[in-house]
Amino acid sequence: MISDQDPIAAIATAAGRGGIGVVRVSAPVPLDALMQAVLGRTLVPRHAHYLPFLDTDGSIIDKGIALSFPAPHSYTGEHVLELQGHGGPVVLRRLLARCLQAGAEMGMRLAEPGEFTKRAFLNDRMDLAQAEAVADLIDASSEAAARSAAASMTGAFSSEVNGLADRIVHLRMLVEATLDFPEEEIEFLEKYQARETLASIQADLARLLSHARQGAILREGLHVVLAGQPNVGKSSLLNALAGFEAAIVTPIAGTTRDKVVQQIDIDGVPLHIVDTAGLRETEDTVERIGIERTWDEIAKADVIVHLIDATRPSPELDAAITAKLPPRTPVLEVINKMDLIEEGRAPADQPHAKGAKRLYLSAKTGKGLDALKHELLAIAGWNPSAESPYLARERHIQALLATANHLELAAEHAAQSDRVLDLFAEELRLAHESLMSITGQFSSDDLLGVIFSRFCIGK
Repeated sequence: MISDQDPIAAIATAAGRGGIGVVRVSAPVPLDALMQAVLGRTLVPRHAHYLPFLDTDGSIIDKGIALSFPAPHSYTGEHVLELQGHGGPVVLRRLLARCLQAGAEMGMRLAEPGEFTKRAFLNDRMDLAQAEAVADLIDASSEAAARSAAASMTGAFSSEVNGLADRIVHLRMLVEATLDFPEEEIEFLEKYQARETLASIQADLARLLSHARQGAILREGLHVVLAGQPNVGKSSLLNALAGFEAAIVTPIAGTTRDKVVQQIDIDGVPLHIVDTAGLRETEDTVERIGIERTWDEIAKADVIVHLIDATRPSPELDAAITAKLPPRTPVLEVINKMDLIEEGRAPADQPHAKGAKRLYLSAKTGKGLDALKHELLAIAGWNPSAESPYLARERHIQALLATANHLELAAEHAAQSDRVLDLFAEELRLAHESLMSITGQFSSDDLLGVIFSRFCIGK
């Protein structure tokens, strides 16, 4: 049975060939015997040693750098050994097998995905939000996301969460002390300015939630689907946004048969742009499959860009497309091919979807492209001048929303004066627990399993 107390080992660098590769070992007990077996000696803690890595028969597997980090001053908080050799997959597999064989008597096994970081969390080397930021830093798809993940990993997000939690705890302490001594209950809310304190906490929580939403956008990006009739310029727009020929463009309707996905960055925000098959009635089996996949992508979109040809009005078909779009997904109606419209002449009249914003552009010349990018960021709620100093996940946002809900209920109870202080105290308790689930002080084992299983092996 797998235990968090088992010694573990894994290759900590990405698969494939490279200049160097790292095998990492972590154990709750000293690793002197393992070092003696694999290195022929024990190491001076936190000093780099260049020496051979030895196989069972004493032959040399590789030569490289060995580092020892005794507990608790290591990444995991346990005793850690790192062996840095050449980055060939065969060499690294041999070195890992040797470590597992040399550590067999102590029960050493191959690490699970994310297990090194999980142990860092369990040993209080970092909280849960910081641990998640480790994975976010590895997966960062833009420089802004990497900077924010690094800030979150060092505790920027956790510090704000903990600061709010301390203020809620202080208010809880005052309320519950009053409940324990009823003779002091008279005018509690006025005496300790509880309503004002709660309002201040709510305001700061709203600011934190706004920042977290910015961080979530920076982490996840936007799933933007280009939809419309055949030959309205979807592939041309994808190429214009990407800055290179990511999709084939021809005058022949129905060129795109399957989705083409391209990621671009706008102000550091990753956008996943999906070019799709043109929407129309067709007897072509392959094209029909492509159209079915288009509707699947539309159903998953964060934003739909509905392209309409300025030169060829097809109001009935465009209206039919509009009617089938998901009602809760933001839609941008983009009138394309404005370069083909004579100066001073208005484009052909087109139906306007309720609630959709209309833009005019030319994917060929790029005119109007900046306005489209601006609108995409606006729909996302992104504010470049208020960049979040940390990344956030959907789990964090849901926890903050739950906290805000409990504080709102607490405010409603506070409006009834001191008659329902027990309910006021209970909502504060629930708000505190919701907030602390972000850093892991109130987390189920199931949640931890889900979070760390998504890490790479060796991290």
